[in-house]
Amino acid sequence: MCRNIRTLFNFDPPATELEIRDAALQFVRKLSGFNVPSRANEVAFNAAVAGVADEARRLIAALVTSAAPKDRAVEAMRAKARSASRFGTPLEGRDDS
Repeated sequence: MCRNIRTLFNFDPPATELEIRDAALQFVRKLSGFNVPSRANEVAFNAAVAGVADEARRLIAALVTSAAPKDRAVEAMRAKARSASRFGTPLEGRDDS
């Protein structure tokens, strides 16, 4: 359930607003146990997502490091390689029809 919660600090280019919001949404979903809240809980749920996203933005802006920023493309390739190593690669040309 927490697949969208990823490290967002120290990347080039920096984390986007959408990435921060998606991470906040996943966090609130995990805490609440709701994938989609009921109407009765919608206002509280959305307020929590906005609050977590605001705090995440402040945290990312306040953090400092002497490490060089990570390249998004390189990190994405590494993640795909880890996934292929862990789960195998899909069969090429496979037709499941």
